[in-house]
Amino acid sequence: MSRPVHVRVISPITTKGFRTEAAVKSLETPGVIVSASQIGKGPGSIESEYEAAMSVPDTVAKIVEAERQGIDAVVIDCMGDPGLRAAREAVTIPVLGPCQTGMHIAAMLGHRFSIVTVMRRLRPSFENQAAVAGLSGRMASCRSVDIPVLDLEADLDATKRALVDEAEKAVELDGAEAIVFGCTGLMGCAQSVREGLLARGIDIPVIDPIPTAVNIAAALVRSNLSHSALTFPLPPVKAMPGYDMPDLHAQAAE
Repeated sequence: MSRPVHVRVISPITTKGFRTEAAVKSLETPGVIVSASQIGKGPGSIESEYEAAMSVPDTVAKIVEAERQGIDAVVIDCMGDPGLRAAREAVTIPVLGPCQTGMHIAAMLGHRFSIVTVMRRLRPSFENQAAVAGLSGRMASCRSVDIPVLDLEADLDATKRALVDEAEKAVELDGAEAIVFGCTGLMGCAQSVREGLLARGIDIPVIDPIPTAVNIAAALVRSNLSHSALTFPLPPVKAMPGYDMPDLHAQAAE
């Protein structure tokens, strides 16, 4: 396509300022425009299945809105990939979850990978996502730095040191050959973590899921590819009391 590709990064949390405009613009590359939006109803951050579930309705609504605004592709700004499959049923543009994308890229670049995330309680969620993606046999482990999402930047140097320590353990103890950040709040830390590992004699890819997903989304648009309508068919028409959701069938008929 000759015009720029427009990718929308949608944050499924309500905390204002968590994803700054400068951070979003840093994702732009020649020929790729990146914009952002976030939900107005839902959790302040996502560190549990409950919070992920509560974020889904408004996340899907924001993704439908993005398609109607002419956005080319969407990336969900959370490693829980909340609403990913539901949103793919609701729109025809590519919708990427950073977890699914990051795991598949890691499996391409190394025999086995580990997730390094924020809280220990998230490990079952990542193991479940690996299973759904068909990558359980490629996931070596899920380790955590035990720092809440909203506290990651309180002492960024300490956060990076903890990431390097856990990544080293994933390699030396668990057999990982690639690392995927398990929280999109860690965006921008990959280079520092890779350098920290190199200083310890470990040369492996460290995948920052949001920039990776944005680049893959743009590549899909340029390749004229999106998800299968057989896998993600348009939902049936039915009443949904209590939810102010757009008419998906009216959009499909346009």
